[in-house]
Amino acid sequence: MVDAFLIAYSKLLVEHPEDISVEITEIDEGLDEITIYANDEDVGKLIGKQGRMINSIKTVISGCKAKYGKNYRLNVKPIA
Repeated sequence: MVDAFLIAYSKLLVEHPEDISVEITEIDEGLDEITIYANDEDVGKLIGKQGRMINSIKTVISGCKAKYGKNYRLNVKPIA
């Protein structure tokens, strides 16, 4: 659910939507780490000025905490 939202939303923000991928790693029972991989040129667009875009994405994802009972840590990384 969260990964599908992140892929769809991220593709709307970037110049190279075909390069977007999401990886979810379970850190422990109540915490998942989500990594969004994007083209080098698009990483800044996902983070936004002063981190505003990534903070708004984190706010939307925090709504999933109420439904699924998990905390999420969000990272944006360039494609290797």
